[in-house]
Amino acid sequence: MGSSFKSPADTAKAMVGIAGTKQNSSIINTIILSFFAGAYIAFGGLLAEIVTTGMAAPEFPAGLVKLFFGAVFPVGLMLVVIAGSELFTGNNMYMTFGVLTGKATAGGLVKNWVVSWVFNFVGALFVAYVLATATGLMTAPTVVNGTETFPFAVKAVSVAAPKIKLGFTEALLRGIGCNWLVCLAVYLAIASDDIIGKILGIWFPIMAFVAIGFEHSIANMFFLTLGVFMGERNIAAAGADPNLVTITWQGVFNNLIPVTIGNIIGGAIFVGFLYWFVYLRGQKIE
Repeated sequence: MGSSFKSPADTAKAMVGIAGTKQNSSIINTIILSFFAGAYIAFGGLLAEIVTTGMAAPEFPAGLVKLFFGAVFPVGLMLVVIAGSELFTGNNMYMTFGVLTGKATAGGLVKNWVVSWVFNFVGALFVAYVLATATGLMTAPTVVNGTETFPFAVKAVSVAAPKIKLGFTEALLRGIGCNWLVCLAVYLAIASDDIIGKILGIWFPIMAFVAIGFEHSIANMFFLTLGVFMGERNIAAAGADPNLVTITWQGVFNNLIPVTIGNIIGGAIFVGFLYWFVYLRGQKIE
């Protein structure tokens, strides 16, 4: 009976093959699949916010809320990996393997990263505005003791606000930790040859990075833009700390820039380069 998973070295070789496929993908396919990936990650973020709305101290310890948030968020990467799409953060690893083994070019890497980042943003923005805001899901009121509140909107703002308050170095370092774990999740998923193995391989590292509090650029494209939309409509002000309702587009990019740089370092260096160095250095990959 054959093994249902690949060795770490064989997984590294599989990464090279995937990088070659991405290098040769048409621009329209990359655009569509990048849109999907941004939307899929946003679905996970939206689910996590809805599930944890109303969970707060003292009834729920802060760590437990983080655990619940992290427990449901991984559905996004499951969709990305199993259904197929182009996720910028995973591509940081894939394309690094490709360039180092000659299966991809530096130009192909740059094109893939730029297109996937931009259209991941479009997908995340679509879910944040069309499916979370325009549908009324996150702006739905709740009446408590005769008072109308907006718990889902408040949750969205409370998730986004701390992110835009991070300093550049803090955001960058959290970005490194995040994509180190995200790319390891992808690595484990590729190592498995069955669906259940892929799901478990994805779930644990993604749950970990979210519960720890690391920063994912594509997830933040959803969390931060949703926070902007909630603040613009002044819904989050009901029952929320006024200091939280200060999310601006400038704040969005002040977070995304260092987090994106950190994600590149975490995925390209800590996973792509170092696993290539250990397992594939000096080998000719067919």
